[in-house]
Amino acid sequence: MSDGTITRRSLGGPRKPADWSRADRLTDADIAAAVAADPDAAPLLDEEFFRNAQLAEPAGKVPVTIRLDRDVVEFFKEQGGRYQTRMNAVLRAFMEHEKGRRRA
Repeated sequence: MSDGTITRRSLGGPRKPADWSRADRLTDADIAAAVAADPDAAPLLDEEFFRNAQLAEPAGKVPVTIRLDRDVVEFFKEQGGRYQTRMNAVLRAFMEHEKGRRRA
């Protein structure tokens, strides 16, 4: 953003700029100590990590033409935008369920 602020988006009210003053005061040592004290924190990335890192791009989606019942499409569209993403999630859940059944 041009003015250097980050804005928090909320569904319930006006936007408020983020207060980064506390984060700005942290030193590298403060951050390292916080990471070391938090068992759920990911380790800090060092030179060795970047030497061994490999780029892994997500698989792309495949465009398809499919004929669906009108009421099925309307149902997903009524849930809001990105209805095709939700339809994909439902199909994925079914696929993973079936894969699990076949392994059992």
